[in-house]
Amino acid sequence: MQHLAVTGALDVRDTILAANANGTVLAVQAGNSKAALGHPASAGATLDVGGIAGIVDYDPAELVLTAKPGTPLPEIEALLAQRGQHLAFEPPAYAALLASTGIATLGGTLAANASGPRRISAGAARDHFLGAQAVSGRGEVFKAGGRVVKNVTGYDLPKLLAGSFGTLAVMTEVTVKVLPAPETTATVLVRGLSAVAAIRRLTEVTGTSIDCSGLAHLPPAVAARSAVTDVASAGSSVTALRVEGIAASVQARVATLRGLVAGLGDVGLLDHDASRTLWHEVREVSLLPRQGIVWRVSVPPKEGAAVAGALAQTTQSEVLFDWAGGLLWIALPGDAPQADLVRAAIAACGGHATLMRAPAEVRRGVAVFQPQAPALAALTRRVKEAFDPAGVLNPGRMVV
Repeated sequence: MQHLAVTGALDVRDTILAANANGTVLAVQAGNSKAALGHPASAGATLDVGGIAGIVDYDPAELVLTAKPGTPLPEIEALLAQRGQHLAFEPPAYAALLASTGIATLGGTLAANASGPRRISAGAARDHFLGAQAVSGRGEVFKAGGRVVKNVTGYDLPKLLAGSFGTLAVMTEVTVKVLPAPETTATVLVRGLSAVAAIRRLTEVTGTSIDCSGLAHLPPAVAARSAVTDVASAGSSVTALRVEGIAASVQARVATLRGLVAGLGDVGLLDHDASRTLWHEVREVSLLPRQGIVWRVSVPPKEGAAVAGALAQTTQSEVLFDWAGGLLWIALPGDAPQADLVRAAIAACGGHATLMRAPAEVRRGVAVFQPQAPALAALTRRVKEAFDPAGVLNPGRMVV
């Protein structure tokens, strides 16, 4: 496959125009850390935008950062940390999950709408995506959004680009909202709860004023893989409730949480450093087996335990529960995706299932992303045709 490295927006435009003229289809990549997501690319050339990198502008007082899409996430996170700020949506790299050696970039993160455990309180990546400059599949350079929400007019195209996996346009500059990083973090642990009891209590907590920024349940086998001693040594399930903020607020909310979970099981507490380790493991989905199939399933939180229970009756599954039961990471042994069983388990509650890890030959043969209803599928096709009528960008990445 031909490798086309570009270093600027005009290079991207010229490459896409040439692809349209020559009938070449392009696989778009930057750090290439998420190449194993979606259907394998069926392209004649690789459009490498990793060279379009660097911080364009950072205004800590306005909580806004503009960068080129190929900028590595670690570089951005290090810069923000110097000013006590962070990307609040807690972007995952999925290096362990995907066995990837690539480097996660800001553009790739936004293109995948990749969001971590803090999504339940801070929102998804798309909610922090303020503006973009990009080149469509037609070879048209366009700009959308702005540095602040109140200045944005017209269609909110950054929201459309988020989660499009590079199938609509190639971003050449992005602007995101940043927020103050929490002063400290603590995590209340409850050991020994069943999934049903844990999800019931986690969903109750979401309706309180405690403002937890992480709500997860780890069954025994999942908890045992943690590098945090208080989690791995539990010998049982571990339910984790994270609170963040200034020290006095965290202390008060921890006390309230302890009262809410008193009597449910053995209660423990992780300090700041141990909390960071645990939630990094949850974010990166590194507590599941390193081999086998992994599905990412989104359901109404109150349905999470029931969906996991239904799958346990028909498969040898392991489940990591995040987002108070609204996000299930489901690991299946072997290379059989068992898509029919997974999607049957979520059909009644209107969930969505995405095949996150599987060999390329498996991903070629199944619907990796949740099949859309006919009306929505037709709208999706029209959007794709409007941005990329010749289908030169990441063909087949999202839909076979």
